[in-house]
Parts: sequence; structure tokens; C-alpha cells
Amino acid sequence: MSRRQITVLGECVADAFTDSRRGTHGELALRVHPGGGPANTAVALARLGTPTRFLGRLSGDVFGRLFRAHLAESGVDLTGCVPAAEASTLAVADLDVRGRADYSFHAEGTADWQWTASELAAEPAGDPVCVHTGSLALVRTPGGPVVEELLARAAGRATVSVDPNVRPLLVAPAAYRERLTRWCELADVLRLSDDDLGHLLPGAAPEEACDRWHAAGVRLVVVTLGAAGALVSLDGARAALPAEPVTVVDTVGAGDAFTAGLLHHLGGQGLLGGRLDALTLDRAVEACRFAGRVAALTCSVPGANPPRADLLAD
Repeated sequence: MSRRQITVLGECVADAFTDSRRGTHGELALRVHPGGGPANTAVALARLGTPTRFLGRLSGDVFGRLFRAHLAESGVDLTGCVPAAEASTLAVADLDVRGRADYSFHAEGTADWQWTASELAAEPAGDPVCVHTGSLALVRTPGGPVVEELLARAAGRATVSVDPNVRPLLVAPAAYRERLTRWCELADVLRLSDDDLGHLLPGAAPEEACDRWHAAGVRLVVVTLGAAGALVSLDGARAALPAEPVTVVDTVGAGDAFTAGLLHHLGGQGLLGGRLDALTLDRAVEACRFAGRVAALTCSVPGANPPRADLLAD
């Protein structure tokens, strides 16, 4: 297996979007797209050309079959996935005028959070150059502590990437805050949004937050700021990037696509593996500029539908 392979662990979520054009009186119509932050990241990485292995617990229900087909069609390696008896997680999304989604979740007892130590005992397989996780699978019980143990095994020999992707409707932000210092000890890359920042460190400036997380151990912190671009911080050296110009259809999956673009570019430059010892701020900025292009293209189409490599060719 290629040393450039990236392992992504986390949830698949059925994103059901309200569709006002198809609904009738007394009826709500929904369009269902495969989603979930880690699954979106895996799809985006594979479409960009990075060999990608996904570790997920996939239900045998109609949504689980949708996830499996979507991941496989995008070129994601599913050999690490666990067939799950539990139902899939469902999120109902309502888009506002800016294309941002307001979610309600149906996630109690669903497949994504039930990881056991035996299911992940042999992972990460294939000597991956990077292990990426985050979102709900890292913080929800009973599986979250098992996922954290996997990161601890991978840390040092593989670059560890974490996206907290805070979902306050399902897990109180205090639970993320309680675990975040430990995640920063294990992680080399922390990518989060301005919304995440507001939940994790209310009132803190992005620069202050970066300094806190560097002190906890993470080398590269990237805070994506929507239309304001992104802040890139490597060991406290910082740069601000403007947003890529784009006509936004919706922002679903944009942060996941940004993470994928960042890891893909770093991997293509031979910078992943271990603790990013060869990374400089200039190279981090270059990777984030590419990631911004990937995210912008994702925003230009409905749902979490990241671009393939040919759309990014110069």
C-alpha cells in the first residue's frame, strides 16, 4: 500500500435537506445526500487523488447502502469499515439565505458511535502517512475513547489531524473543551471553523486560541473564517489568507473539503508523516491556499459534493 495513504475515521450521516419546491400542503419533501464530516473528508481526499482508507461503522439500512456506494464511487478504500447492526445517523438540514445549514439530528444509538476496542485493535492498517478524525465520533460515547486510543497509537509515526466540528445540539461544548487539550497533545494539525472557535473558547480571538493550542502540543492550527478567509498558524508564526471568490450555493461540507485539500497538498509535497518537521509557514500557506480553492468549489454546488482533481488543474 502506498506510503501516501491517509486513513480517515469517523461518521457517515444522511443529510436530509428540506425541499420547498417539491413539498405540498401538509407535507415536507426532503432530498437526502450522503454526508458526515469525516466521510466528506475521505471522499474529497480520494477525488483529489490521495489514496484514502475510511474507517466507519456502516449500517445495512438504506442510508448505509447509500454511504457505501458514494464512498466507493469516489475511490475510497472501505476494507476497514465495520458492518453495523445499528441504524444510520440522520440529520435534517434547513438552509438559510446564506446557504448555511441549521441541523436537527436523529442520532441516539446509531451505528457511528459504537466503536469497540476489538474493532480498532489492528488499526491503523497499511502504515498510513496521516490519520484524520474528529467530529462526533471522537467525542461521543461509547466509541470516542476508543478512537482517541487509536490516535495515541498512531501519533509520532503518522501525522495526526483533528477537526473538532462542534455539534452543540448533540454534545455539549463543555465535553469538547474537556478533551481538546488531550487531542492537541496527540495532533499535529488542528483545523476548525470560526463557529467551532466560538463554542470552544467563547470570546477568544483566533490568535489567542491558536497560542493556547500550540502550547498544548499541536503544531499547525488553521481557523477557517468563511467569507473572511482563513488564519494559518504554525508554532505561533501566522498568516491571514483571503477567501477564494465564489458564488455560494451552500456551505455544506466546505470545511471538510478544506481539510481534505490541506492534507492532500501537504501529502503531495512529502510533508506528511511524523510531526511535520519539514513544514514551514510558507508551505503551510501554500497548502491552505489550495485548500481554499477546494472548499470554494464545494460551495459552488449543492450539498457536500467536493471537486475531482481535474477541476483544480492549472
